[in-house]
Amino acid sequence: MACNCASHNHTEDTAQHHEHEQDHASARWKTYLPAALSLTMLVLGLLAEHVIKIDGFTSWVRFIYYAIAYLPVGWPVAVHGIKLAFAGDIFTEFTLMSLAGIGAFYIGEYPEGVAVMVFYTIGELFQDAAVNRAKKNIKSLLDIRPDKATVIRNNETLTVKPQDIQTGEILQVKPGEKVPLDGELLNSSAAFNTAALTGESLPRTIDAGQPVLAGMIVQDKLIQIRVTRLYEDSSLSRILDMVQRATSRKAKTENYIRTIARIYTPIVVFLALCILVLPYFFEASYHFNNWLYRSLVFLVVSCPCALVISVPLGYFGGIGAASQNGILFKGSNYMDILTRVNTLIFDKTGTLTKGVFKVNKTVDVSLPEREWLPLLLAVEAGSTHPVALAVADYAGRNTPHLQADHLEEIAGHGLKAQVEGKTVLAGNLKLMQQFDIALNANITAEADTLIAVAIDGKLAGYLTFADELKADSEATIKQLHALGIKTMMLSGDKQSVTDTIAKKLGVDKAYGDLLPQHKLQKVEEVKQNPTAIVAFAGDGINDAPVLALSDVGIAMGGLGSDAAIETADMVIQNDQPSRIIRAIRIGKATRRIVWQNITLAFGVKAIVMILGAGGLANLWEAVFADVGVALLAVLNAMRIQRMDFDRY
Repeated sequence: MACNCASHNHTEDTAQHHEHEQDHASARWKTYLPAALSLTMLVLGLLAEHVIKIDGFTSWVRFIYYAIAYLPVGWPVAVHGIKLAFAGDIFTEFTLMSLAGIGAFYIGEYPEGVAVMVFYTIGELFQDAAVNRAKKNIKSLLDIRPDKATVIRNNETLTVKPQDIQTGEILQVKPGEKVPLDGELLNSSAAFNTAALTGESLPRTIDAGQPVLAGMIVQDKLIQIRVTRLYEDSSLSRILDMVQRATSRKAKTENYIRTIARIYTPIVVFLALCILVLPYFFEASYHFNNWLYRSLVFLVVSCPCALVISVPLGYFGGIGAASQNGILFKGSNYMDILTRVNTLIFDKTGTLTKGVFKVNKTVDVSLPEREWLPLLLAVEAGSTHPVALAVADYAGRNTPHLQADHLEEIAGHGLKAQVEGKTVLAGNLKLMQQFDIALNANITAEADTLIAVAIDGKLAGYLTFADELKADSEATIKQLHALGIKTMMLSGDKQSVTDTIAKKLGVDKAYGDLLPQHKLQKVEEVKQNPTAIVAFAGDGINDAPVLALSDVGIAMGGLGSDAAIETADMVIQNDQPSRIIRAIRIGKATRRIVWQNITLAFGVKAIVMILGAGGLANLWEAVFADVGVALLAVLNAMRIQRMDFDRY
């Protein structure tokens, strides 16, 4: 029955897909039909006038013919302009184009009146297509969630929608298929293609019990996954939501251009009116139609649509290019700010280091390891902190599993609990000092990260840990310095450990022994300098306040906590610090293209507007100048998707 249902569902989905494609094709045809009809009539009319030279194609016949040709493209634009005018927005490109078209008809330049509206409409269609393509590229890049999932229920495999699967259920995914939901791997190991999430082309091997994220593609074997998150809470759903919301957060340049367009349009309308009226007072042989024609040329060229469309299109392209590289900006405004950052502050563990600790050594103080290690394991059992996981890994399966009661977390210090009737403290030396635990010279001299264990008010022993640097951390710091960006590292780890890491990396300043509130204070101190534009990169839940305070908060998304990812302004999906350099390059390339478009549009328009006012440019040239500039700006904006950012 399950197979029949799945087959039936597949047939239904296929039919719905074909129906959707037909609707889309029909809508697309209706969109392009008016411009095609008007353009065809315009070409036929010009042939009738200038090539075939039909005798009856004069006077009212000519007017009626071109009026019919004008209506398919002119009427929608005029109606839109009137609606906006009644809403209080009088000076729009729709108003400018309508005035230019009607004015051309008034002075008898019917073909030029039609041409103004036809080529304006064609330009708008090209721009809309480019914007839709950019949005579609962003969506299709990340919206790779499968429509179906194979779940094992009552020892049967059923094909259902991912939305209908609950946490704890077991999924089965074949090689080549996409993982539909977040979960943990039940196989001993498997290889996955993670390119859609991280931008990484190399496959990634995941071991049993480790997280597998929706959107990854299974490469080598049939696997089983225990679901840990519902469909709407999956990493891929959140990523897609972030990117879609990013297009609604405008960069300062984008908002600036839109503001300028609102001021610019009434100014050019006033100037066009001046071109029409002022010569009357200074020219003896003033000819109204001649100066009206010049003012119409001025109006057509002044249309700001090339600016209004190409600037956001440039940012759409930048957001899409970043997504392809495993970098998620939550708004083009953050992309803009990142290009101006002059101070980059890093968390240490999980950001510049791998955050995967291993026990270096254990030291007994007042009790042997076999007595205090099970108590430590009980206290750390519920924690997902890398150090706690290292303790569990070191202790192994042979260590007795005890139950901890009255567990209390002491922020930035460690844990306190009751185990087997004993009071157990597990944490750093600050925790020991807070509870007046006597420390010997050996433990205070330790340079490595450590966890001390005290039982009933007496130091029992301690473990030291080692954490590795990420492969690209040192290169990232060097590249930031080459860009003139100052670096700082903040850590809750011991100052001696922090200094050692900072020296290896070449970080400008490093501060250890910091609680979350102390990290916040350090960032506030940096921000007191009015010239400082600060970015902070972190991954832990305790980094969320600092991420929020920074001008740009950067979350290391692969291993980062949900709180850090939600609070941050951009997310690095593959946890590589070097992607911050890539993000800066993408931001700078995007900003460069945006300003190229602004310069191009204003430059060309200014030249043709002057020529038009002086009677040296006609409406045909004005139309091609306006539409041509718009199309060049669109093509330039789309170029960012194919750039090699390693060269910037």
